[in-house]
Amino acid sequence: MPIIKHDIFINAPINVCFDLARNVDVHIETTSKTKERAIDGITFGLMEKGDTVTWEATHLGIKQKLTAKIVDMEKPYKFTDVMVKGAFDSFNHTHEFTESGSGTIMQDTFCYKSPFGILGLFADSLFLEKYMRNFIVNRAKELKRIAEKR
Repeated sequence: MPIIKHDIFINAPINVCFDLARNVDVHIETTSKTKERAIDGITFGLMEKGDTVTWEATHLGIKQKLTAKIVDMEKPYKFTDVMVKGAFDSFNHTHEFTESGSGTIMQDTFCYKSPFGILGLFADSLFLEKYMRNFIVNRAKELKRIAEKR
């Protein structure tokens, strides 16, 4: 099961970073390359513990739907979403925020299990883990850009 970790320093207060990371509208903005849109559940605004959202997006040239649920939230330090339904066998994405000097360190920890057994493991090593790492890193950079403009 691949585990992707990424840290980024954002020159903005922790509460700003936390709220941007759980904002559906901002998620759509930061994932424009994959044409993500919320089509069910919470479709705008801030997500809270227990909320679900169904995303529709194009990944690897394939239009997909994925439903995620916020299962844990400790404002403004951490929240975790898990896949309820979608292309992976499972995933768990923890977003953590730590005050650091004049800003915030945002850490993403994304653990996933690919479908299709041994074929999924082969896809991980060939391209999927790199694709998911780039997705996480690019979204973090976009969140940083938005937060630091405020």
